[in-house]
Amino acid sequence: MTARNKAKQGIFQQKNIRAIQNSLDLLYDKLFIEIEYSFSTMIQRNLNGKRVLLRVDFNYPFEHRIAATIPTIRSLLARGTRVVLISHLDREGATLLAAQHHISTRKALHLDFVAKALRKNFKNMVYVPGRIRRPPHNFFSKNKKRLFLLDNVRLDRGEERNDPRYARTLASWGNCYINEAFSVSHRKHASIVGVPRLLPSTFGIVMKREIQQLSRLFRPQHPFVVVVGGKKYSTKEPLLHALLKNAEMIFLGGILANTFLQQRGFSIGRSETDNHKIPRRILWHKKILLPEDVLITRREKKIFVARNTVRAGDFICDIGPRTKAVLHRVTHDAHTVLWNGTLGVCENGFCDGTKALATAIGASRAYSVVGGGDTVAALLTFKLEKNFDFISTSGGAMLEFLAKGTLPGIEALQKKYNTQYLKPF
Repeated sequence: MTARNKAKQGIFQQKNIRAIQNSLDLLYDKLFIEIEYSFSTMIQRNLNGKRVLLRVDFNYPFEHRIAATIPTIRSLLARGTRVVLISHLDREGATLLAAQHHISTRKALHLDFVAKALRKNFKNMVYVPGRIRRPPHNFFSKNKKRLFLLDNVRLDRGEERNDPRYARTLASWGNCYINEAFSVSHRKHASIVGVPRLLPSTFGIVMKREIQQLSRLFRPQHPFVVVVGGKKYSTKEPLLHALLKNAEMIFLGGILANTFLQQRGFSIGRSETDNHKIPRRILWHKKILLPEDVLITRREKKIFVARNTVRAGDFICDIGPRTKAVLHRVTHDAHTVLWNGTLGVCENGFCDGTKALATAIGASRAYSVVGGGDTVAALLTFKLEKNFDFISTSGGAMLEFLAKGTLPGIEALQKKYNTQYLKPF
């Protein structure tokens, strides 16, 4: 191919890229118009005395999730509505609660602790414990309170199976539905995709903010730096596929980094890893950056070593000082930073790398987004949450949204108000 033909091909590719980007811009601008119209139409209705079924995510740790939802609850109550909150609590969260409060996991699966936390802000809230059934005929006429919390939606198997009968049971508690649970909107569960088929439905304030802030990452300011930690490669693969096209660099930490190091031929000793086979085009991609040095435990001693000197009996706990310096440099030069997943074994106290990264991002001028339950919990512990422009309430949903550009929960609402709320364009 001649130099002239190569130049023509380059111009053609650039035009294609611009055309694709313009299409994406139109798509997300239209989505935001739809969200604005849907929410404004819902709240402008006469909601006085109506019952709003509000799907929230008060999974453990729930303190910051409750705080994020308080403005929505207060806004609805101020409009004279009666608000019925529905949420899930998964088994992992219940296990942590059980250990913390010295109770059985079975007992911890109920939302008793969530109810206690909510009453700090809403003293007159009514908690309805036990598996969710249809409300008694005179329940709301007898009870004049205006805020209700139903128990864990996952106490019934119909939730995760998206059972239409269970969706009807949930819908019987409200006259309309608002989804404020972006963090579980990647699940095709009854309370996420089943109920919107049955009630007038829309996005909530938190849901809308999540979509708007995360969508900025589809057209980031460059350099765009991504940091991904956590455990399973399989849950991160779609995200890596998507971000490798757009990011200048993707740093991997945690068990995810162990998996890459092992499959690149490095020893990781006794460290935890994921046996999922990584495609070579991702394993050896030039944009993937791995820790240069690590903190290990060796014969009950904690020492820093280079990544190529890890021995058979060692256990990798965290990143080392050279890696921290690299992360400080690349985040300092970045204009956009996305972070999901801790860099060390935080549950065992190895959080120095995670704290160092949070501090480095705080010193950067980059637009910064962080998500993931463990990561956000660590930031709250360090009191470094103000270092970020946006903290997502989600982990898995954030990853799926960034990889696919949509979620089942978003699509369920779009299908609903495309016929019920939106005027034709």
